[in-house]
Amino acid sequence: MRILVIEDEKKVASFIKKGLEAEYFSVDLAFDGKEGLHFALNEDYDLIILDLMLPYKDGLSILREIRQEKILTPVLILTAKDSIKDKVIGLDSGADDYLAKPFSFDELLARIRAILRRKSVDEDNILKAGDLILDTQTHKVLRKNTQIFLTPKEYAILEYLMRNKNKVVSRAKLTEHIYDFNFDTGTNVIDVFINKLRNKIDKGFDKQLIYTVRSIGYMIKDY
Repeated sequence: MRILVIEDEKKVASFIKKGLEAEYFSVDLAFDGKEGLHFALNEDYDLIILDLMLPYKDGLSILREIRQEKILTPVLILTAKDSIKDKVIGLDSGADDYLAKPFSFDELLARIRAILRRKSVDEDNILKAGDLILDTQTHKVLRKNTQIFLTPKEYAILEYLMRNKNKVVSRAKLTEHIYDFNFDTGTNVIDVFINKLRNKIDKGFDKQLIYTVRSIGYMIKDY
């Protein structure tokens, strides 16, 4: 899943990014309100973590604007403004949760999980393609009841492919989904990860699941 963190304190933002990536999330960072609003309006995220006191455009303005644009992405406010009045204003403006600084990363992670559970209440947390099973809650991957151990990046690519099974996903889209905006899209890193995934997902099994669509990208086929 992909998360946008809009936070002007770079040490805090980097701390959150590092922690979330270790939990199999893909994370984009924006260090001011103008950049954060641009990302929120033009990219697809599963969650936005939003500071309120930001350069150029404050967090509440960002929140109200994305809600006016009918963007329903869950928003977790993360801020030093911790009065009851501030919390009420934030929640009434369209936030899904509110966490005051300083915060425990474990609590932040628990709140993120709770928000995403609410978001996916009508969705199945188990993704399947043939005899391949991926549990988005536990991050376990099984094929024919054999557990397959993946790195966070391998897992992110596989989850994205399985959420789009039987559809071709371009290399650019995969890169955009698992890396931030500073990543060099001209590298062949996606091809390298796909080869590693094939060795873990397809090698030794009767049926191939991961396919290359020449000059475009990759897909997982169900059968």
